[in-house]
Parts: sequence; structure tokens; C-alpha cells
Amino acid sequence: MIKLKVVKIDVPEGLNVILGATHFIKSVEDVYEAVVNSVPSVKFAVAFCEASGKRLIRSEGNDEELISLAQKNAMNLSCGHTFIVYLKDAYPINVLEKIKNVYEVCCIFAATANPLQVIVAETEQGRGVLGVIDGFTSLGVELEKDRAERKDFLRKMGYKL
Repeated sequence: MIKLKVVKIDVPEGLNVILGATHFIKSVEDVYEAVVNSVPSVKFAVAFCEASGKRLIRSEGNDEELISLAQKNAMNLSCGHTFIVYLKDAYPINVLEKIKNVYEVCCIFAATANPLQVIVAETEQGRGVLGVIDGFTSLGVELEKDRAERKDFLRKMGYKL
């Protein structure tokens, strides 16, 4: 028997979240190192859902409020071998490549500041991520004025010359 659930991940204003899958308890420390080595001044937390043994939520970070938020949302998710990273004063683009290069990381499901929902399957054994709903549905196709706004936005943020 499979039950499908939608788990809402809290994404407070001003924060970004990364949701992924990994396979080993040392991921918590390795993801911590990947983030802090990418943006030394970042405020962040990582929480990992252990899939065997004590099956605890393992966590690290440098901001107590973000650690609590990561722990709470990881517990709500409770899908084995998933991890969640909260970022303040940085964007996923600043850390994703380093996180993807952590040996234990299997995949990234989402990296966003948008509202985030996770589609979860639950069986008698446990829970697993089927997919994510990141943000909202599309409303149309980009027009020339929208293209100009996009390009201006990227330059204001410093991502393009």
C-alpha cells in the first residue's frame, strides 16, 4: 500500500532552500564544508534524514535559527537520505556546484526561494521523495520588455556584465 502526501517546506522571506538526496551520515559535515568554502560569510544550516541505525535528523550550521528551521522541516519530510540546506545572504547558484561535487550527494531536487512542496510516497518501510512543486505555474511567454527586465535584473545583481 502506498500513500501519497504533500509536505510543505517552509521558505521564509529572504532565505533560499536546497533539497537533495545523499547516502551517508558524513554528508552533514561534507555539505557544511562545501557551503562555507563557497561563501565564507554565509549564514546557513543543513539537516539530514538518517535512513538506518538511530534514524535521527543530523544537523550542522552557523545560525541557530536556521538550524532549528532545517531540523523542523527535515523532520516534517522524514524521507530517508534526504537533506535540506537553508541559506541566508547567499543564493543556491553560489553553492550548488560544490554541493553537487560532495561524493555522497546523489541528486538535487530543488534550489529555490519560492514556495516549495514535496510529493512524498509512504509505504510500511518508510518515505521517499517522488518530486517537488517549486513555485507556481507559468502565465505566458516572455515578451521583449520582459527580456529587457531579466537582463537588467541579472546585471544589477552582478551575475552579468
